[in-house]
Amino acid sequence: MAKRGMAAAKRFFDKAMRTNGDPEKVTVDRSGANKAATDAINVGRGVPIVVCQVKYLNNIVEQDHRAIKPATRPTLNFKSFRSASNVLVGIEFMHMIRKGQLAIDGAAAISFADQFYALARNSRPA
Repeated sequence: MAKRGMAAAKRFFDKAMRTNGDPEKVTVDRSGANKAATDAINVGRGVPIVVCQVKYLNNIVEQDHRAIKPATRPTLNFKSFRSASNVLVGIEFMHMIRKGQLAIDGAAAISFADQFYALARNSRPA
């Protein structure tokens, strides 16, 4: 059973790394499967991925996305992946603005709506 969990975790990490590139650091819970999968990935690497296995740090990362669930629950039947992605990006933009993570000049002097539009303009694919 443990080998299946490690294999699934390795497939997850491989897919995530194909999509997003190789991370420098990964934060995981105390799951042995996640640790075994990252160890297996690190075997053939010149620069290993640092694994942070801190229960409470992982909880902070998990809770950052907790507010998305109630916002998307009424709209679980999105017609396309693109529309679901757009809604989630908008929700993440609002959370970034609320937490003061927006890195544009003069962000403190403009309204939340104007900050949202500025961030959306900068992230729209060409």
